[in-house]
This record gives sequence, structure tokens and C-alpha cells, in this order.
Amino acid sequence: MGDKKKVKKTKIRVAHELPKRRRIAIQEALDAHQTEDRPEWDRSAEWGNIRLYRKIIKPGTIRTISMPLLEVDLGDPWPIPVTIIHGERPGPTITVLGGIHGDELTGPSACTHLLSNAFTDIGKPLNPKQMAGTVRIVPVVNLPGYRSKSRYFPDGRDLNRNFPGNFKSTTTRRVAAQVWKYLLSDTDAIIDLHSAAKGRSNMPQLRADLAHAGSNILAKAFGIEIILDSKPPSGSLRKAAVENDIPSITYEGGGANLLDNESVKVAIHGVMNVLRSLRMIPGKPHRPRFRMLASGSLWLRASEGGLLDMFVTSGSVMREGEVIATISDPATPGLTVDIVAPEDGLLVGAATNPFTASGMPVAHFLPISKHMKLLEEQIDNNGNFIVCGSEEDAVWREEKDVDEVNVEGEWSGGGVDTEWMIGRSNQQKPNPFSDDEEAGA
Repeated sequence: MGDKKKVKKTKIRVAHELPKRRRIAIQEALDAHQTEDRPEWDRSAEWGNIRLYRKIIKPGTIRTISMPLLEVDLGDPWPIPVTIIHGERPGPTITVLGGIHGDELTGPSACTHLLSNAFTDIGKPLNPKQMAGTVRIVPVVNLPGYRSKSRYFPDGRDLNRNFPGNFKSTTTRRVAAQVWKYLLSDTDAIIDLHSAAKGRSNMPQLRADLAHAGSNILAKAFGIEIILDSKPPSGSLRKAAVENDIPSITYEGGGANLLDNESVKVAIHGVMNVLRSLRMIPGKPHRPRFRMLASGSLWLRASEGGLLDMFVTSGSVMREGEVIATISDPATPGLTVDIVAPEDGLLVGAATNPFTASGMPVAHFLPISKHMKLLEEQIDNNGNFIVCGSEEDAVWREEKDVDEVNVEGEWSGGGVDTEWMIGRSNQQKPNPFSDDEEAGA
């Protein structure tokens, strides 16, 4: 037998743009983290029915149940569809959420595609007969906000600032408590899909508390380059999850009230990567060429008011001094103000609303001090960073062969619409100059 060739495993480069103190805290958390021995995930373990909101789901099945956001006898309880894909074999439970903000459509679109036949049919990766563990997918959490194209709940509050909720408090806190109780408190990991708020757009990126080991591992499993080390804000789903030691990541891509196909593709790519990494579905997870771990960013704001002319979009790789946008005012033609990149970096978010006033944000800028070359090696002809997964084919758009059926016969009257036209032509046409009309009847 000949000598076996050694296959060199490609390493993923980690580009740290983190302060030293934060890097030490993250490394200490990872060192202290031990991979749990989860015997209930072993393939020889007992595996049976599960319950969600009083409904039973059998192994190897998909079931969509209706879960009310409010427990009420009067008024709208806002029932939302929750689809559970309960695998044939033991494994973790992963919850994928979209539409926590009602006007953000990346999550609802990605979740809807994940539940399509392109992913759940026999032989497809999310077919429960071939899957291990359980995936819970909720395309729209904030149903009333989605219906009214609003970020908020009807009481004017942000659901993602009211977790873990309170059953005896405001409307939004009651909803948060319901969602936490039935969808989040018993899950093994949470993937929360978002878009930018109204008036701006985000390039595909992840936010995670990298000092929480489980979230750190989950973020890297998602398989994209830009990971922002972000301590979760008070009342956010991510903060409640981390405090309960549940790995949680927030994906951002696209903008409010619009669908960005690239952001949807990256979201689906990331969810599938996580499931492959956890051995829930077959196949090897795709890995980016490098990961950019970053903390600290700048909001570039308008110094003057008027009309904003953006030269670049979110995802643009910028060199110091390059023009990001100009501001002009119809009341003072001939005068313009440039907004330039303060240093080398990446535009992780950009304004889409042309109306601006002094102090309004124009761009969310991520300074890159040491690793610009990595970014510049992965840009398109417009200088936009190419995110891992963004160039994949949209499998849910694939055309399928259609069976053709021959129906023999002859057209009645000699043509498709002949009989109808004959009937119409035999009708008496009205005389435009009838006696009644001439008499002014």
C-alpha cells in the first residue's frame, strides 16, 4: 500500500479587534467552560414525545401549534404559529426566532424558507425522520407589530427590552413572560434574527457576549466573519438568556420594512451551520476564511441638516478620509458638507433615509486598526465586503421539473374562445343615436 497523504486542516484566522482586558476575560470564560456530558443527547438514550403549550409532538414529525401571546378570555390573544421539528433521534433543542420587532422582515422571511419543502421534504436536511434533536421555529413573535408594520407592541413598548417579562405587568411584559415560559426557558440555544431599525440598513453581522462561553461557541458555529462582542442591553432577550446560562446570539441583516435577499441567505446559512455543528443534521458546517472579533464602534453623525447623498452602503470597506456621504440643502444650493471615514474601517450600518438633521446618525462605523488587509481581500467590485453565505444559491427558489399531461380533443367552434366570441357578436349593438338619446331621455 502506498503512503497515505496527510490532509492539512485549514485554520480559521481570528482577527482580534478587542482590548487586551476583554480578550483576557473571554479567554478565561472559555478556559473555565467545560463541554457538558449530556447523556440525554446520546443516540442510545431514550427519546420520546415532547410537549409545547399543552400539545404533544412525536419523534420524527413536524407540528405547527398556535400559541397565544396573551392568556385572555376577552380581546385578541394574538396567537402565533410555532413550528416544532422533532427529530427521530436524541439531541439538543434550538429555538430560532424572527419578528421580535414587527417591522423587521429578515427573520420572518428566513424562518418561512426554513420551513418550506426545500428544507423539510424527504431527503432534505430538516426532515425530522433524518434529524437529531429538536428545532423550534417562530417566524413572527411580535404579531400585532407585524400586522401594523411597527417595531413596537400596541402599548408602545419594545419587546426586546422587557425580558424575562412579568405576567402581572404591562402588555409587553406579559407577552415577554409568555414567550420566555414556553419558548425560551427550556431551550439549549437561541438564534434571534433581526434587521436594522427604520431609516438604516445593517450588513450581515452577529452580536454576542463573547465572555459567555456558550454564546461565544454558538456565534462561531454560525459561520460568518463579523462578530461584535456586545454585552446585551437591559431587558433584552439575550441578557435574560445569558443570565440563565442559555447560549444566545443576535443576527442583524438588512433594514426595517424591506427584504434584503443577501441578508436572508446569510441568516439561513448561519442557522444551518449551527445545526450541522451540533450534529443535528448531516454535513460539515461551512467556515469563513477568518473571523473578525470586535468591540467598540462609532456612530458618525450629521453635522448639518438637509438631504443626505450616500456614496456607499452598509458593508463597505473604507479607508481613512474616503467620503461616506454628502449633505446639501435645497434652501442653500451650492453648499455641501462631506462626511468622511475618520480612520480605516468597515461600515456595519448605513442610513437609508435621505432626510437628515444635525446630530442624526449617518453610519455605524467599525474602526479596523490591524486587519484591513483581510477585509480588502474579500470585497466585490463596489468595495463591499462579501459575507460568507451571501453568494450561495437560494435553494427555496430552485425550479422543479413539472409533469406534463396531454389532454386530447378539439376546440369547440374551431378555437379556444370561438364559442364565446360568436355569442358576443350575435348580440344587437346599441345605436348611439337612438330616438331616446336624441330626445334627451
